[in-house]
Amino acid sequence: MENTEIERKFLIKELPKNLEKYKKIEMTQGYLNTNPVVRVRRENNDYFLTYKGSGLLSHSEYNLPLNKEAFKHLLSKCDGIIISKIRYKIPLENGLVAELDIFNGDLAALKLVEVEFESVDEANAFTPPAWFGEDVTTDKRYHNSYISMYGLLI
Repeated sequence: MENTEIERKFLIKELPKNLEKYKKIEMTQGYLNTNPVVRVRRENNDYFLTYKGSGLLSHSEYNLPLNKEAFKHLLSKCDGIIISKIRYKIPLENGLVAELDIFNGDLAALKLVEVEFESVDEANAFTPPAWFGEDVTTDKRYHNSYISMYGLLI
C-alpha cells in the first residue's frame, strides 16, 4: 500500500503571535540521498528514516522508526548541510494544521509553512491565512533536500 503525502508549502509574511502556545518540535535532519530522497530525522526524542518519491505537490512517503544510535550513525553519513529547525504545529480551519518551520544556523533567514491535505483537490482549493506568503510548493529551491545540497539560493 502506498503512503501518499499531499502538501503545499509557503513563505510567510509574518510570524503568528504567541508561538509559545503551540506544540513545538525540535528537528535535526540530514540527507543520505536526494533523488530519490532518503532522509534521517530527529523530532525531539524520536528518530526516523524517511523515503520520499518524486513529486512536488503529491509524492509517496514512508517513515521507519530508528533508535538514537542508528540515527547518529546514519546522520554522520549524510552529505551536504545538516538542517536544524523548530517546527510549530498551528491549527487552522477545517481540521488542517500549519507546520511552521523556523530554521537555525546558516539557514536562520528561512521560515516556511507547510499544510498537508487528504487530496489534491483539497490542496488546490485551500485558501491560505493572511500570515502566509508566496506559494513555493513547486519551487524546488524551498525543499529541504535541495537546501541540504545547495543552501539558500534565494
